[in-house]
Amino acid sequence: MSALGKVVRSGVNRRRVQTLVIGLATMMAVAASVLGGSLLVVSGAPFDDAFAKQHGAHLSVQFDAGKVSAGQLSKSKDTEGVSSAVGPFRTATVTPRSDGAGPGWPMTVVGRGDPGRDVDEVALLDGRWPTHSGEVVLSANSSLFPTIGMKLAFPDLSSGPTLTVVGVARSVTQTADAWVVPSQMRALTAPGSGGYQMLYRFTDAGTAAQITAGGKAVTESLPPGTAVGEQSWLTVKKTAERDTALYVPFLVAFGALGLVMSVLIVGNVVASAVGTGTRRIGILKAVGFTPAQVVRAYVGQALIPAAVGTALGVLAGHLLAVPVLAEAEEVYGTSSLAIAPWVDLAVIAGVLCLVAATAWASAWRAGRLRTVDALAVGRTASAGRGRWAARLAGRLPLPQPVALGLARPFARPARALAMGTAILFGAIAVTFTVGMGASLGQVMKAKAHDAADVVVPAPWPDFGPQGPDPEKRPKADPAAVAAAIEAAAGTGKYYSAATVRATVSGLTGTIDVIAFTGDASWGGYTMVSGRWVDKPGEAVVPTPFLAATGAGIGDIVTLNGLAEPVTVRIVGEILDPRNDGMQVFTDASTLTAAHPDRTETSHHIAVTSGTNVTGYVDALNKDLAPLGATARAGGLDAGGDMVVTLNALSVTLTLMLVAVAALGVLNGVLLDTRERVREIGVHKALGMTPRQTIAMVITSVVVTGLAAGTLGVPLGVALHGWVIPAMGDSVGLRLPDSVIAVYHGAELLPLALGGLLIATLGALLPAGWAARARTATALRTE
Repeated sequence: MSALGKVVRSGVNRRRVQTLVIGLATMMAVAASVLGGSLLVVSGAPFDDAFAKQHGAHLSVQFDAGKVSAGQLSKSKDTEGVSSAVGPFRTATVTPRSDGAGPGWPMTVVGRGDPGRDVDEVALLDGRWPTHSGEVVLSANSSLFPTIGMKLAFPDLSSGPTLTVVGVARSVTQTADAWVVPSQMRALTAPGSGGYQMLYRFTDAGTAAQITAGGKAVTESLPPGTAVGEQSWLTVKKTAERDTALYVPFLVAFGALGLVMSVLIVGNVVASAVGTGTRRIGILKAVGFTPAQVVRAYVGQALIPAAVGTALGVLAGHLLAVPVLAEAEEVYGTSSLAIAPWVDLAVIAGVLCLVAATAWASAWRAGRLRTVDALAVGRTASAGRGRWAARLAGRLPLPQPVALGLARPFARPARALAMGTAILFGAIAVTFTVGMGASLGQVMKAKAHDAADVVVPAPWPDFGPQGPDPEKRPKADPAAVAAAIEAAAGTGKYYSAATVRATVSGLTGTIDVIAFTGDASWGGYTMVSGRWVDKPGEAVVPTPFLAATGAGIGDIVTLNGLAEPVTVRIVGEILDPRNDGMQVFTDASTLTAAHPDRTETSHHIAVTSGTNVTGYVDALNKDLAPLGATARAGGLDAGGDMVVTLNALSVTLTLMLVAVAALGVLNGVLLDTRERVREIGVHKALGMTPRQTIAMVITSVVVTGLAAGTLGVPLGVALHGWVIPAMGDSVGLRLPDSVIAVYHGAELLPLALGGLLIATLGALLPAGWAARARTATALRTE
């Protein structure tokens, strides 16, 4: 081993605390960077790859077949800016029944002779494409559970066709729920209904503005009002990326905190090593080391623990990514998502280069020191620094050890600043994590609508996830259940919520229409803007619904797939992340003429003051048992795997940051204590007890901890105010003030004291070492 290598190894072994601090700081930064970078790649790559491979449609437009002809639509293919287009395809909204099951969910069926190639190539996942009437291919994203050979009946249609499922396919831009041969569409279209679908690709389609301009261009030559709905590929992409995109803002925040802390920690440790090793640097130069070799020696002492921390950080990032990528895989079914190797390499190279540059900048002073000056310098700090602070502290009515400790940061201001910065980032992380947990709790509260004291959940739906024997499931009559609730002693206010499936022109798949009987405004629904429903014909919707349909408050939308179309006016925007936000909340009387199936009805009850909830539930269940319904205390379930994952990740990363901050304090206090060992020996010789020594060392970080904690709280609140709205935007939700403004005055003081706690934890070990040091040994130390 070369002489330089021996110096590096000796420095790493001798400075074990500093080595641990650098390794842990680097590990935290790398873990967050690997996880965040991977999610940035994963959130977009699978969709982009599938979109390019299947030549996805930039814009799908639904037209009213009664207002425009197929020939007129075909001419729109030649519109300037359209690179390719297919259609028109006949479309219909139908409600099938599967193998004798109960009422089903509406779906959009499109007549296509083949899977296509130039625009929206439909990928067959199983089976084959239909070749004649009586056959259908279901979308993998359909509300049905697609099974080859399954029979679909359409009793609501006059011809009563029956289709056999011959294949399962996926359209990357979700242009339909099912496909049949064009000749089948006549039997699936009720008189006076149906439409046309056109699929376009544009030369420029990278932004929402370009898509809007393209849509206006293709409809400009058509009669007014012919286009009844449209869907942009950007909307579908955002929906597909929603699960993983949610994690990115807060991981970017933690990654930035970790990287900045790593730079500060590495710079402080190397600078401290240079400052306390001045005599050793002089000896190295005296035996022949060049200035460049001295600098490389200190850079190497930082790079070795940084390299170990980087390796552990990559491993931790991969382990933390497992639950997140598992959720992302569900979006693409069989697609297997993994961290791209280039992400690991980029993070490793970036972090190690950052550490090397920081260490080199801090060690540059060692290379410039003259040999004679370095050999002449001792370890003791200048006695003149901080005397004014010591005199001021001495006048305070405090024990002398405490006064000595409080004045210490002013004797070493640079070191105190470095420790304070480490504590500052730890306090920011703790404040942010506490706020994020509270915000997620508010979102889950809005999702569950758990203001009710008692809930009678809806029975299993007739279509979708079913029990082993659908015929044996109870079919509770909502009116009978409501009558039992009204007659029960202790019932205060209550309402029922019936879930009905419908479609909206231009969008594939179904939306949930929640129809209320009674006043549901008290049920825990969180408004973002506008107002609650006041009368029939009005509706409130979540933000994703507005984004997908291009509607706004005051606009009118039409709900299809029921006995007859229903028109509602949007009067409010609500926070509700269920069903990807594709929901409409309205009064039950709005749907009366459409004769909706109301078997999926839940009942929500607030008991009168003084009523025992448990006793009320027991008494109500006796009346509900013959009706096939069961009541339970509390609101609907607010849990979610994503919330658990987010909270677990944030707590893990926060603990790592706090540990790094505490170790940064430990490093600074340890250097300070070793530097003052002779001074501590003098104090002990004059009668200072071990407990007083511990108090002196711990109070030396009190001012730093309090100042850093006090500053860290508002910075953590500001970080929360930036990250939480960004997380909402990533999943298409606008968050109200109740979700963002979660900090209260009573909580901020304990959070500010968190900086003091971090400082105290870091100072405990050096304080114990100073208390155990023998007086004679300390007095002999130079």
